[in-house]
Amino acid sequence: MHKNLRSFLETLKKEKQIIEVNAEVDPYLELAEIHRRVIEEEGPALLFTNVRGSKFPVVTNLFGTRHRVELAMGPKPQEILKKVSGAMDRLLPPKLKNLWGERDWLLSIAKSGFNQVSRDKAPVLQQKQAEVNLGELPVLTSWQDDGGPFVTLPLVYTEHPLNREHNLGMYRIQIFSKNQTGMHWQIHKGGGFHYHEAEKLDRPLPVTLFLGGPPALVISAITALPEPLPELIYTSFLMGEKLDMTEVEGHAHRLIAEAEFAICGEVPPHERRPEGPFGDHYGYYSLTHDFPVFNVKQVYHRRDAIYPATVVGKPRQEDYYIAEWMQDLLAPMFPMLMPGVKYIWAYGESGVHSLAATIVRESYFREALAHAFRILGEGQLSLTKFLMVTDVVLDLKDFPSLLENILRRFNPARDLIIIDDTAMDTLDYTGRRFNRGSKAIMLGLGDPVRDISGEYTGGPVPGINVVKPYCGGCLMLSGKSFEDAPGLAEELVRNSRPQLEEWPLVVLVDNASGIRDQTMFLWTVFTRFDPAWDIYADYQVRNNKIRYEGPVVIDARMKPQYPAEVVPREDIVKKVSERWDELF
Repeated sequence: MHKNLRSFLETLKKEKQIIEVNAEVDPYLELAEIHRRVIEEEGPALLFTNVRGSKFPVVTNLFGTRHRVELAMGPKPQEILKKVSGAMDRLLPPKLKNLWGERDWLLSIAKSGFNQVSRDKAPVLQQKQAEVNLGELPVLTSWQDDGGPFVTLPLVYTEHPLNREHNLGMYRIQIFSKNQTGMHWQIHKGGGFHYHEAEKLDRPLPVTLFLGGPPALVISAITALPEPLPELIYTSFLMGEKLDMTEVEGHAHRLIAEAEFAICGEVPPHERRPEGPFGDHYGYYSLTHDFPVFNVKQVYHRRDAIYPATVVGKPRQEDYYIAEWMQDLLAPMFPMLMPGVKYIWAYGESGVHSLAATIVRESYFREALAHAFRILGEGQLSLTKFLMVTDVVLDLKDFPSLLENILRRFNPARDLIIIDDTAMDTLDYTGRRFNRGSKAIMLGLGDPVRDISGEYTGGPVPGINVVKPYCGGCLMLSGKSFEDAPGLAEELVRNSRPQLEEWPLVVLVDNASGIRDQTMFLWTVFTRFDPAWDIYADYQVRNNKIRYEGPVVIDARMKPQYPAEVVPREDIVKKVSERWDELF
């Protein structure tokens, strides 16, 4: 589709989907605040041509609407994957006649790969810093409590130290000095696996940090591909043509020829440095922890390089639209990879890993549970905190409809399963220990077992001052904060069953009145509880099985140990407001 960033920018100009901002803008907080206001209105991409302290322009909000993601990728990947999923019954076992009948899309896939270009035809090698100085790049500081400037669209390339299998991932990069950064390798990331193997061998791991290039690189870096599937091959497939690569002296990796920047170096073994805080895509600050460091040895870039960046924070941001497109792209593949799983959807409004839902086959008793465990054992899906499972065919993107259908069928004694002491997404701090927490599975299968209401008629609830239905069967309550009344959820289960018995799911939040749509509900609720600690219900233990009795209460209030919510600094908000007419 697009061979480089320039091609995509030209398309955005033709489609009137990008605006140049020529007034000087500060990469410290100001640029991010401008970006956030534009993306909130589903506005255009932004090309900042005059960034304080740097000669390089900055482009943001490239993927800030579904339409722009589609402009970046085109329709061909979806068309091919639909054909793949539809043809598998004809291709297995492979027969020459059937293969010939599918030759068009098979040849398209076969064309994926690499094209070696000479150094003089590789734009990324047009210039090289005489002395490494990352301070020349217009790296953004997005939030006032961030630990420093962060590269926010990094394409981090590594290879396994023994078998040379490669990984391209997006791991945030904090700038420490002119030639050193942090390397935020989380527990479930392929680059981190490569580093683990290199450390066992007591070797540094060569790393190449790319910025820019074909937009498909960003999609590939974010996609949770099965480990053996190479991201650069997937990039080539998404592009519909081979990916140009070039050799460079003194570095272990080939470079992506059409990238804007290639930052080359290595991550030494057994060395850590505090990294963070960082206002992350969950909408809170991830805190300071020790992570590996990246020592930079060379910086190459195009002669007129453009620095791509994004801003993360409360949903919806650019990562939401990328995740939505990516899931729709891969949807036809789920039944092939996991037979019996018809559809999966992870909710970007909750930070993706906090909540997912699936439609599965239920052809024998509790088959759905087997599918649920399969999902929770599959790659990055294994970090899902709360999984909702149904056999009702519906639109999973419509969360209220999904929740109502599940609650009509939900028997808590049978259909709520809480699994304690599991790994948790590194950026999710609802667990009581870093990288650790719990999971829950909620099933709603078969015929309905109850009617549900969307209207509350139960009267006053002790300790509660706001009662508001979210959807049929789910009631939101607000009262005192967790700090003032930590036992409020337990008291509701113990003392308020007569008022709440018609509601199979009750959610205790800090401000029910402020939750007006799906995005706010999913973000407020699912980023603020750990199932093992924050789900309450009466229960009995029989034959080693915990049998819960409704209503089930989720305490989704902010807890004292949670990191702070990201909120823009007031003086920056005022400054941008005053400059708005000058900027646009």
